[in-house]
Amino acid sequence: MKAVFLDAATFPDEQTLTPPAAVTDWQTFGKTQPDQRLARLHRADIAIVNKVVLDAPLLSQLPNLKCIGVTATGINNVDLEFCRTRGIAVFNATGYAVDAVGEHCIMVMLALARNLKAYLQDADDKGWSRSPFFCNRVAPIDTLSGKRLVIVGKGDLGSAVASRAQAMGLSVVYAERPGATSVRPGYTDFETALSVADVLSLHCPLTDQTEGMINRHTLTLMQSHALLINSGRGDLIVEEDLLDALTQGQIGAAALDVASSEPPPEDHVIWQLAALPNVIVTPHVAWSSAGAMATLLRQLEDKLTRWARQEPDALAASLSHSAD
Repeated sequence: MKAVFLDAATFPDEQTLTPPAAVTDWQTFGKTQPDQRLARLHRADIAIVNKVVLDAPLLSQLPNLKCIGVTATGINNVDLEFCRTRGIAVFNATGYAVDAVGEHCIMVMLALARNLKAYLQDADDKGWSRSPFFCNRVAPIDTLSGKRLVIVGKGDLGSAVASRAQAMGLSVVYAERPGATSVRPGYTDFETALSVADVLSLHCPLTDQTEGMINRHTLTLMQSHALLINSGRGDLIVEEDLLDALTQGQIGAAALDVASSEPPPEDHVIWQLAALPNVIVTPHVAWSSAGAMATLLRQLEDKLTRWARQEPDALAASLSHSAD
């Protein structure tokens, strides 16, 4: 079999993926441009991608392709309906970044609540040296204990953030999907949940229903001190609306690990957001601790190996993952 990894350089050199033993032709490319996909996947049985788009026009030209491995949880870069029709197995990695994302979200919550950005800037400026007192309180500091955390997305990642937050004394509310016609037990209506959030953290997949769910209207529902955390997908938020809301003081602060375009061009609105004193931007790294990356690759190796052996549980897993 032939297997091709199209964007291996999304992982550092020390983190490598070993293909199944049945693979006799193994090719890796650090980065693949859209116009290079077809030639590189020619006659491939297995395609491995992180963020490279595998859409129907491309897949229809790859009659040998039997399996796709996605080195991530999100699979919105793969045309799943086409894969179902053609019988192409699709595997992703799940649960690998529970600790990494959980810790990242708690880190930025604390950083926003305590205005860490302002204090780091003051340290760079040696402002403490000019203080008339033993301390130098350059910005307000709040605590998270006793606050209410609203989570959108009750999967592995949302639950990981919730457990850590509860250990710090926050109460947790799970928001129902936006536009849902009914509210499931244990959930709160989406707009109601937003209105009571001291902290709002997004962990849901990007779908037609969730795209742009944080927008001009929903931001007006939030409290003026509320903190917004997004480590999901950039398009969950209408970024221009968030910029306006933060500038006008409609919400308190935001931490963004994702953007609507990645990598964002230098004139992208994310950099206007990053320039604000109450915004922390990180470059889509919440998931990427060394341990998380190793777990991801070992998990995908196992799934691909079981698929190559035609193990029944691997085939069933492919179908269930594709339906997520």
